[in-house]
Amino acid sequence: MKIEEELQQARFENEQVKAHVNVLFTASIMYNRMLSRLKKYGLSHEQFNVLRILRGQHTSSICQRDILSRMIDRSSNLTHIIKRLKDKGLILVGKSETDRREYKITITKEGLNLLKKIDREQFSDDSPPLNSLSDEDAASLNELLNKMREL
Repeated sequence: MKIEEELQQARFENEQVKAHVNVLFTASIMYNRMLSRLKKYGLSHEQFNVLRILRGQHTSSICQRDILSRMIDRSSNLTHIIKRLKDKGLILVGKSETDRREYKITITKEGLNLLKKIDREQFSDDSPPLNSLSDEDAASLNELLNKMREL
């Protein structure tokens, strides 16, 4: 459905304003869809984001500062997120050998298995809107979004 129909707005000031509103509206829809999927696993979107970052580091640990620099929402309360994930047995938290103030965080096997389960659901054939784009369309969208962030 077109953004005009979704928002019941006949027209926008210009195409740039329309694109801006469209990106924000679409991001909100995707965020809420993901949130409803994560809810059954007892995860917030931010916790899921941290688990994905840790999976990228799989065989090595990472400090909180580096996790925060890679997060989608960098204003998140990372200390609280880490505590929750640790309590759920999805991550391990240990002291750094070089800096007592720093913690080294790794994902557990349980955390990896949970991500695999979520990925299977998220990227299944009936999971719009991700699967409604061809690889070429997704690449074009990625280029446009990168361009928007550069401004």
